[in-house]
Amino acid sequence: MNDIQNQGDLYLLVDEFYKKLLSDDTISYIFTDVVKIKLEEHLPILVTFWSQAILGTGGYTNNLTQIHLDVNAKEYLSPELFKIWLNHFYNTVDENFKGPKAEQIKTQALSIGTIMQIKIKNERS
Repeated sequence: MNDIQNQGDLYLLVDEFYKKLLSDDTISYIFTDVVKIKLEEHLPILVTFWSQAILGTGGYTNNLTQIHLDVNAKEYLSPELFKIWLNHFYNTVDENFKGPKAEQIKTQALSIGTIMQIKIKNERS
């Protein structure tokens, strides 16, 4: 099994990850009912984000925190939802990749999820 090496690998990762999210009734409603995500538009943005974070390519200009705070204003993004998200993310990485970049992306996902939960909690206080 190869490590994450390029944007094609990242596209595979986020595509498979979203298949898991959208088939899980405990979290899919966030993407289908609350955000009404257009996957064909969203996946390239995610690839750019992860490519910048893991491969250092640059190009991601959105405010990741604000996007999630805006979603949270519509529907509470609970710690349980973050656990589900992270579990699907880890499983997708582990099913498709092995190596330093694969471990790095899992660590980065945990960090992002943790920061988002702190910011959401602070907004609710």
